Amino acid sequence: MTELLILFAVSLAVSAVGWKYFIYFFSLGYGYGIVALAVAMMVMFGGALSAPTAVLCCLLIVFGMRLGTFLLMRERKATAYRKILYDPSLQKKKPAGVVVTVWLFCAILYVLQVSPVAFRLMNTRAGAAVSDLWAWIGAATVLCGILLEAFADMQKSAAKKRNPKRFVDTGLYRIVRCPNYLGEVTIWTGVLLSGIGAGLAWWQWLVAAIGYVGIVYVMFSGARRLELRQNEVYGSDPEYQAYVKKTPILIPFLPIYSVERYKWLQA
Repeated sequence: MTELLILFAVSLAVSAVGWKYFIYFFSLGYGYGIVALAVAMMVMFGGALSAPTAVLCCLLIVFGMRLGTFLLMRERKATAYRKILYDPSLQKKKPAGVVVTVWLFCAILYVLQVSPVAFRLMNTRAGAAVSDLWAWIGAATVLCGILLEAFADMQKSAAKKRNPKRFVDTGLYRIVRCPNYLGEVTIWTGVLLSGIGAGLAWWQWLVAAIGYVGIVYVMFSGARRLELRQNEVYGSDPEYQAYVKKTPILIPFLPIYSVERYKWLQA
């Protein structure tokens, strides 16, 4: 438990960037928070690192650096994005209790997300019998998720550069409407899979499961926000209407085409 408290302190410190801009709790604090947690795990459990766990940590660093840097560059370069990101309603001074609650929630969630890797390292150091197979499978899945998210972001940026006023329905966006969020889900599915064969106790699996369900909820919540925004902008466009009727919002082949009515996804 001491290791988890240390990771929480690291996550809390990096997530504190949200005190500058509230949205940073979920953007820069998220990306760079995962980087910090991966580095902290490598330092704390250096003697227990195996090849696949080292790869997992490095992939989490790559993921966090790419995401954090991408969000930072998009914020600085895209005027339209800044108008959305820094909506006046988001910039209103929030009660300190609300800010603290969100800060703690984000810091805890990020630790829970990486917990399968941390538990694998903890159990290895404690002398538990572990298998590397699922760690490699998890690492491969994480890599696929990183590539999926990166390509989705690049394709959207390129499409918006060609035609800023049109919704994106090319490339990966032909498969699902939020392929970048699908990449996120894939990444954390890989992290969860890496816990198999690592001797996790029931409570460790519970912690890992809460983290996984939490980030999947966040991704669907983000998809809902995007849907509401796109419906407002493109809702009267017949091409957009046809696109959303045939393209799942987040998970391929899963016939969920809209989450607008699910108010419980509001985060």
